[in-house]
Amino acid sequence: MNDDAFWALIDELSRRPGDRDERLEWLGEQLLLRPATESAEFQVRLERACEAADTKGLWTAANRVESGSCTEDGFHYFTLWLVGQGRKVYESVLADPDALADVPGIRLLVGRPRDDWHDDEWPEWEELDYVAQDAYDELTGQEDDDGEEFLDAVEEAEAAAEAAGEWEEDDELLGARQEGVAIPRLTALFPLGTSGP
Repeated sequence: MNDDAFWALIDELSRRPGDRDERLEWLGEQLLLRPATESAEFQVRLERACEAADTKGLWTAANRVESGSCTEDGFHYFTLWLVGQGRKVYESVLADPDALADVPGIRLLVGRPRDDWHDDEWPEWEELDYVAQDAYDELTGQEDDDGEEFLDAVEEAEAAAEAAGEWEEDDELLGARQEGVAIPRLTALFPLGTSGP
């Protein structure tokens, strides 16, 4: 699975009807139609996309949306959610964290106390991190090995991608790591102290 195939699945996932569980079920079914190695390759690309989004600017943006309560784990789940929005949204927010203000799922939260946000509305998607392993385990019959075989397969897939030169640093991604990122639109939409505990 190359980057284009990964993003094709993610883009379709982002457009699917239904709640997050139904969409993840669809993604899992798609991975089950492929060789088990593609589940590991999917996970490598998912982790790579999350790592590229792990910037101070994006953490600042996520923390603003969550009223200053975005934890380290919560931010990782936010990067998974961001990937799950599809390639176009992901790349626009990576380039300019304030573009998060244009994402429909974020606009839906404006002016509402966090306590009123439904689970499917939170800009966090931890479960996306597990779908590839679930598919891999089902395909290989390794459901009782605590994920060790899957982790080994992910390491092998990552090494193969590195050997093929797939992980050369992208200047656009490096630019997104700048620390002094302004988020005026998000600040206006989510003033601190008004979203509830």
